[in-house]
Amino acid sequence: MPWLMMSTHAAESAISLTSIRAGLLVPLFLALVLATGCSSDDDEASDSAQAAASGETGPQGFKLRAEPQELPEVPFTDGDGNPMTFAHFEGQVVVLNVWATWCPPCREEMPTLDRLQAELGSSEFKVVTLSIDQAGVSVVDDFFADIDVQHLTIYIDETGQAARKLDAFGVPTTLLLDREGRELGRLVGEADWHTRAMVEFFREIVERTK
Repeated sequence: MPWLMMSTHAAESAISLTSIRAGLLVPLFLALVLATGCSSDDDEASDSAQAAASGETGPQGFKLRAEPQELPEVPFTDGDGNPMTFAHFEGQVVVLNVWATWCPPCREEMPTLDRLQAELGSSEFKVVTLSIDQAGVSVVDDFFADIDVQHLTIYIDETGQAARKLDAFGVPTTLLLDREGRELGRLVGEADWHTRAMVEFFREIVERTK
């Protein structure tokens, strides 16, 4: 399950509005759910229909789109503070993992992303782990050192814009991008990224997009 994200301002606004109108727990709960962007049954049905339309669902529920979707420009930086966009990975199939060090499922799956990059990383394939930690690069660097990450590069967006622009309402959320930076599909929630099924799935995507 992904960890839901909600700004302090949004939470306070939802609580204030509900308290004024009703002062009841049930409306307050509904307001908080709406503020977090938590998936509803209708959302899940829509996702399932989309996967069915494409005729494909990858390992562990990775849902592919019927057609690639253009993404907005998302600015972020690398570990040295250099400005980056998805254009820097043009020509590569990208597994884009939006995560944070304060998210336990993100921490649990990170070693499997490191192993996926170790096995498939090349001029045609790259795992990009994009941290949304507002605390900055140091917490990501410390975490990578703690779990002995060997093959991943630090990328970070301290502003939170990336998550909003990518509709990543919870972390981890992982997008699959084609060689032109368009979204091919996504998986919301944690996964084991280094199973045989996952590796072969991404190998096939690389071949298909040549």
